[in-house]
Amino acid sequence: MLESKAGVLFVAGLGFFALAFLSNALVPALMYRDLPEKTVEQLVRDNGNLRFQVEDLARRFPESFTTAFGKPPESVAERERWLDRTTQEALRVGHRVYVGEACWHCHSQFVRPVSNEDRRFGPVSRTEEYQNELQRPVLFGTRRVGPDLSREGGRRSNDWHAVHFFKPTTLSTGSPMPEYPWLFDGSPDRPNKKGLALMAYVQWLGSWLDSYPYYEDYKASPLPGGEPSKGAK
Repeated sequence: MLESKAGVLFVAGLGFFALAFLSNALVPALMYRDLPEKTVEQLVRDNGNLRFQVEDLARRFPESFTTAFGKPPESVAERERWLDRTTQEALRVGHRVYVGEACWHCHSQFVRPVSNEDRRFGPVSRTEEYQNELQRPVLFGTRRVGPDLSREGGRRSNDWHAVHFFKPTTLSTGSPMPEYPWLFDGSPDRPNKKGLALMAYVQWLGSWLDSYPYYEDYKASPLPGGEPSKGAK
């Protein structure tokens, strides 16, 4: 086999494949196998930006939110615990919807350190950001028909996302993104549980960054009868 050029190239190809597998798959797997994976409960804890977004969904779509997740308790202490549980449920449901609707076919969740990507999509992605249950399966994406969503949280309001999911061309002329009317009960101002959860998940992306610019001018919008969540800017 090594007596011909084709044979040499074939063996070399196998060698490079083995090297790539070793360096990009096996070695990282061994390096990070003992790194604990965060649960949704840990992701929600102390994330004021995300809590703000869930409260905002409850304020903007009160009937839809109550139908999907129930009515907030009267007690302030109970309301805080309820909000935590609701946020956790919304993230898990929203993640399933995002994966199930194949959003990752057109949108990546990985800002690469090349081609000034950080100027378009925000800070370059870090390894630790992917060590949690909402990154399973890994959603690096296969192509970018649409923008990278790693830092999407806070860029746009929940009203914007509702209209965009319902009929994308209303806000983005010529957009190839399909419409998702089944995430609503008739109109963009009536998202169902899947629609609300998907918005919560999209608003979570990047919200964990301490110095995230899109929340600097936000003011917390408390649930009816409650106080703004701690940590929301």
